[in-house]
Amino acid sequence: MKTLILSLSLMGAATLVGCGKTEAPAPAAPAPAEPAAAAPAPASQWPELRVAIDPTYKPFTYKTEAGEPAGFDVDIAKALCDELKSKCVFVEQAWDGMIPGLQAKKYDAIISSMSITEERKQAVDFTGKYYNTPSCVVVKSALNLGAEAANFKGKKIGVLKASTQEKYAMGELQPAGATIVPYDAQDQVYLDIKSGRLDGTVADVVEVNGGFLSTPDGKDYACAGERVPVEFEKYFGAGAGVAIRKEDTALRDALDAGIKAIRDSGKWKDLAEKHVPGVDIWGS
Repeated sequence: MKTLILSLSLMGAATLVGCGKTEAPAPAAPAPAEPAAAAPAPASQWPELRVAIDPTYKPFTYKTEAGEPAGFDVDIAKALCDELKSKCVFVEQAWDGMIPGLQAKKYDAIISSMSITEERKQAVDFTGKYYNTPSCVVVKSALNLGAEAANFKGKKIGVLKASTQEKYAMGELQPAGATIVPYDAQDQVYLDIKSGRLDGTVADVVEVNGGFLSTPDGKDYACAGERVPVEFEKYFGAGAGVAIRKEDTALRDALDAGIKAIRDSGKWKDLAEKHVPGVDIWGS
């Protein structure tokens, strides 16, 4: 019996000793954390930007043979849409209906060489300029005329309706004896100069070179006195800007930031060189 009790005691002790040496299983290592998902790109405030253009103003706005909008204005619009993360949708509009169409919300912005003038600022708001070029009076080079208004007495001059060039012609050339004929599109002016129905036009120096003077039809014509005298710049404003509705201040600020961004990145310079090589169209 003592032997049995002793044996049981020894077995119990062995069991206790064995239990004392048994270690709890180590906790499982935590699973590696999943990498944080990339934050989605912020949605554009303007997923679509409807842009008005008058495609009769080469090299700034025109249509390719395939009917696609092209030109410096068009590429500037696309670059600004990229900055805003917007899709550009181009809306063709006759020039004299540009501002009424904007006010009627047919489109969101005008990017079509619209000069920033005090008169227009009564109706719409503008960004700062994205280019600035002068205008001139174009007549036959054989006349050897200067740019003074009195030189165009008796001449029939075609101008784009509702343009700054029309304002100048009506304000200065008509009182000096010229006959001023407004047209819905600048390319119609060139057709009538070619046919002999007009003696000339008032136009932007870059546009008239690309759209007329550099073509066979314009070989006998030139800018009289190279450009309109500086004292008449009151008609032409402070360069071409993007026109927007007065209430769209956030869009104006975003477009202004976009103009600065493409200037700083060199994109603006690339586009200017593409469409108007060798000419400084930023202006003063």
